[in-house]
This record gives sequence, structure tokens and C-alpha cells, in this order.
Amino acid sequence: MEEHVSHPGVVVGISEQDLDIEILSASSCGSCNIKSACGMSEMREKRITVPKPQDKEFIVGQPVSIVMSAKQGNKAALIAYFIPTLIIIVLTVVLSNLIKEWLAALAGIGALAVYYVILYFFRDKLRDKFTYEIK
Repeated sequence: MEEHVSHPGVVVGISEQDLDIEILSASSCGSCNIKSACGMSEMREKRITVPKPQDKEFIVGQPVSIVMSAKQGNKAALIAYFIPTLIIIVLTVVLSNLIKEWLAALAGIGALAVYYVILYFFRDKLRDKFTYEIK
């Protein structure tokens, strides 16, 4: 049985094919006992678009639960956090041996900007790969 990540949410918009769901997103350290001392925890509202199941009716304000497979969540974390961190660290370290350190740092930041522009252009393909379901 595949593991899933679930978030409670509220329907805030309805269209023919999609639902806009607002969820309260908490960082992974939200349940940590020392989160108030750390300052790393954060909670904020996010709005996501989910394909509307054709066999169910929804109304604005209705509480729902959205689900994504843990495998998709791990892949999203890889794309959003691990790869950009790897790009900036590797490029900065490699280039710092060849050029001035401040130029290497700027090149790393520039490469990161290029990475995010590429992600922006492929956002529709990424949206198709990372889907939530309503349960």
C-alpha cells in the first residue's frame, strides 16, 4: 500500500474542471517541541488548484481533505529544494577555484535563476505530474 500525504483544506473557488482549495501549510518541524525557540517553523495559507471529481458536488466553504502520494511529495522536494541547493553549492565551489569568490557566488545565484526560469517554462508539465486528489 502506497503512503500518502494528506492536508485538510477548504474550497474557496469552483470552476468547470477545477477546485481552488486553501490549505494551512505547516513546515515539517511544526510538531517539534522547541519550535518556538528555533524560529524555523512557519505556518501559512496556500491556495492550490485540484481537478474536480465529476461524481461529486462541492460548495464554497466546504471542508475537504486533499491527498498526494508520498513519492510525489519526495519528488517535489527534490525539485524545489535539493537540486537548487546542489546547483549553487557545486557551482560556487568549483568556480571559486577558477575565478574570484564573489564572481563564483554570483554565477551560482545566476545559475539558480536560470534553473527557476526553466521550471517556470515547464510548469504545465510539472502540474500534470504533481496532482492532488480529493478524499
